[in-house]
Amino acid sequence: MKPVALVLAAAALPAAAHAGETACWFEQGVVVAPASIDGLAGDYILDTGAPVTQLHETKAQGAGLVELDQRGPVRIAGLTLPDRRFVIADLDARTYAFPTPIAGVIGADLLSAYVVEVSFAPCKVAIYPRGQAPRVHSKVTVLPLHVAGGVATARAAVADGPSALAGDFVIATGSDTAVRVAQDHAAVPGAAKPQELLPYGETRAQLRAASFAGRLFENLEGGLSSETEADGVIGAPLLARWRLRFDFPGGKLLLAPAG
Repeated sequence: MKPVALVLAAAALPAAAHAGETACWFEQGVVVAPASIDGLAGDYILDTGAPVTQLHETKAQGAGLVELDQRGPVRIAGLTLPDRRFVIADLDARTYAFPTPIAGVIGADLLSAYVVEVSFAPCKVAIYPRGQAPRVHSKVTVLPLHVAGGVATARAAVADGPSALAGDFVIATGSDTAVRVAQDHAAVPGAAKPQELLPYGETRAQLRAASFAGRLFENLEGGLSSETEADGVIGAPLLARWRLRFDFPGGKLLLAPAG
C-alpha cells in the first residue's frame, strides 16, 4: 500500500464514585480541566487518547513522590476514585506552551468505566456511571468504539489525492492536532526531520482530506503518530465541531451538533 503523503507546513507552537460535571477550557488545542491526583490539585489535560494517567514530574517532586509507579486518590468532575494507579512522567515537551503549569494527564484508564461528555463551547466535562447519563434529545451521529492499546478508536479515513487510508483512529481529546497518521502509513516529502512531526514536535504538516463521522474535511493541520495499535489519531481541533459523549461501557461515541 502506498503511504499517505502530508505536505510540510510551519508549526503552530505556542471506592465510591459520585459523578458530576466541571467547567473546562480548550487551550493549546486540548481539553484542560481542574482535577487532583493524590491530593495534588491543578490543571490536568483530559485525554481520552492516553492509556495511562500521568502526574507531571515537577508536581511530583514538589510533593516528595519519587517512585515512577504510584497509587492514590483521583478526583475530577465530581468523580472520586480512592485508589488508582498513576505514573510520574516528564511532561515538559507536551506542556511548555501553556501559560500556566499543567499538573498531569487524566487518561483513558480512569475514564473507561464511565460515560464521559465533553463540550467545547462553552467547555464542560461531565462524567456519569453506566446507566446514569441523561437521555440525548438532539440529533446525534453514533460511531462504534473499539479498544486498541488501552484507548478507544473509531473508523476514519485520510487521503492526499493519489493515496488513501481507512482504518481505526484513536479519538483523543488531548491531541492538539486535527489528524495524525501513523508514521508507518504516511510519508512527508521534503521533511528534513520527520520525527519533528510526531506529537510534541515543532513541525506540522497539511493533510489534503479526512473523512470522519460522515463528513469530509479538507486541508487540515496534520502530523505523524507513533501509534502502533491504530492507524492514526483524531484530535481535539477536529472533535471540537461536536459535543461528544464517550459511552465507554456501551462501546460507542455519540456526536451532537456543537452549541
